[in-house]
Amino acid sequence: MTTYETLLRLAYRAPADVAHYLTPATLAAYPTFEQASRAEQPFRFEQWRLGVAASLLRLLADLGDHDEARRAAEVLHRALNTARSPQDIDKQIGKENKLFEQIYTNLYVNDEGEALLDLFARTLDADAPDLLAQVQQEAVDLARELDFDRPADEDE
Repeated sequence: MTTYETLLRLAYRAPADVAHYLTPATLAAYPTFEQASRAEQPFRFEQWRLGVAASLLRLLADLGDHDEARRAAEVLHRALNTARSPQDIDKQIGKENKLFEQIYTNLYVNDEGEALLDLFARTLDADAPDLLAQVQQEAVDLARELDFDRPADEDE
């Protein structure tokens, strides 16, 4: 199993989530990037990045029952599965720009949540495959350590 697929499976653990979110397009984002022609690589890279970013937001949503992060992850998932170009991705996400801004507004997060937000920001900034692969590996390492059952006020 690739690091990408491991991250997806850590982020989408419930059987209903697996059925809904681990679509063929989502699962194929990284392998398709690896096999893409030079001309297709920019779009396939964006799809891979969407898969990583959606996974991070889903982990954040589940960690703190954060509805905005859950809705933003859904926007990214939809773009991954329906967009046909980088411009189409930008258009779909741009329509929901305020939602992504809300993730950072009035949000209390613990250290793990802050680490997820940092990885999400680094995913958006990653402009080369090696950078995205590094963020992806760090995300897998962090996701394996997350405690989704700990009460939110335990960090205070």
